[in-house]
Amino acid sequence: MNIAVAGGTGWVGRLVVEQARARGHEVVVISRSTGVDLTTGEGLDDALRGVDVVVDVTNVETLSRKASVAFFETTTRTLLAAEERAGVRHHVVLSIVGVDRVDSGYYEGKRRQERLALDGPIPATVLRATQFHEFAAQLLDRVPGPVKLVPAMLSRPVAASEVAAELVRLAEGPARGLATDLAGPEVLEVPAMVRRLARRGLVLSVPAGRAMAHGGLLPEGDFHRGEITFDEWLAAR
Repeated sequence: MNIAVAGGTGWVGRLVVEQARARGHEVVVISRSTGVDLTTGEGLDDALRGVDVVVDVTNVETLSRKASVAFFETTTRTLLAAEERAGVRHHVVLSIVGVDRVDSGYYEGKRRQERLALDGPIPATVLRATQFHEFAAQLLDRVPGPVKLVPAMLSRPVAASEVAAELVRLAEGPARGLATDLAGPEVLEVPAMVRRLARRGLVLSVPAGRAMAHGGLLPEGDFHRGEITFDEWLAAR
């Protein structure tokens, strides 16, 4: 199978590329560094020639509702139009558990991305996953200085490698619409995760909104359970 990974040079994208190649698939990496611009469509038609499935793990780091919606709407519309021209059979999107229950600027963009994919011209699968173990490290790195302000939220963190493997598994099968959520093996408080990583300084919890603080980002009902715990991830790191 020929799989294209949009955002394939990013942190999660690289894992998806590795997993897909390990399973014997041909992989096309879609990113600006490989000559493809998803905001303009430059290079996209050539990149998708002969592709069977597109896995979209593109991302933008912003808290702005306007910026998030603009990015995900533009890139998703551009991708879907090019996929239709190329005869792509399946469009797979990585999203977030609880994105439909928690209101934030960034999540509005992800919700728009989901709707466009599921209502679009290409049969689609959306995988919602919880925060990765690496999320704690990202929060730590983003806040300069000895005092770290971390949102008081509950998470069921999952290994990014397990998310990548599930994306490839879904790409190998038929479109499923909204797939079963993927979450980690344990519920943890995000500030506690960051404290485990911080070697110095003070980690303080700050309000993150009632939904996040009371489990809005945890799966409801059935979900696939990852196996790698935060402690195991820390030990390997």
